[in-house]
Amino acid sequence: MSDPTNPTGLPRSLNYEALKAHIISHKINCGLWLIRVIGILCSIAYFIPIFGNPYNYYYKVLLANAAISALRLHQRIGRVQFTRQFAAELLSEDSCHYLFYSLIFLYVSPVSLVLVPIILFCVLHSASYSLTLLDTLGQNSWWGARLLISLVEFQSLNILKAVAFTEIFLMPYTVLLILLGRASLLTPFIYYHFLTQRYTSRRNPYTRNMFRELRVLFENTAAKPSMPSFVKQFLLLIVKFTTKLAPVQIQMPPNQQQHQQ
Repeated sequence: MSDPTNPTGLPRSLNYEALKAHIISHKINCGLWLIRVIGILCSIAYFIPIFGNPYNYYYKVLLANAAISALRLHQRIGRVQFTRQFAAELLSEDSCHYLFYSLIFLYVSPVSLVLVPIILFCVLHSASYSLTLLDTLGQNSWWGARLLISLVEFQSLNILKAVAFTEIFLMPYTVLLILLGRASLLTPFIYYHFLTQRYTSRRNPYTRNMFRELRVLFENTAAKPSMPSFVKQFLLLIVKFTTKLAPVQIQMPPNQQQHQQ
């Protein structure tokens, strides 16, 4: 039986007026959420090609990521200034790194692995903001969606580790793409610059930590008595080579770190 005080038949917990007010007052955040959802849908259309040419959706995902990164940069640093300090701040932002990431692979033949970090970031951040939108609608709205969001947030650390591993693995993969004729000679050098920015990121320790974990893994594997000598030498050579290429981190003064936090 319907409630005479609720002629529309809508659940009492759904507050669409509050959702509308939230969207109006948080246009950029809602726009970011929408673009991330579109990016996820385009990724699905790329991996399950039943809606036309999958390559079109591949490049749409890269463009969506570029749009997300540009909006996040606008949120983080505001108006453009032609100063050295502004340029340094711009290059230190994670959003700038992923804007650069999209630009790198827009001019390379489609590679499915390239989309993995973008998809994972879209899932992680869209899930987080979806919870905000559901809370605005009402505490009891869409419990099924809340369950999925809680699962994503529970796996957030593993998701960020997977992103970091993919970023690192793409470095040698770009070299392979040259041999396959799918990338230019400059692609690995440009991507190396992206990877060094990720390694020295102030807000993202996961790439550094993943490098450290891989180094420990390779060294422990090489130290096993049963390991053939040529495999041992190869693993240690990889460790030595990557350590040599690792950028020097500039340690910030404690008072400046506290100010940024």
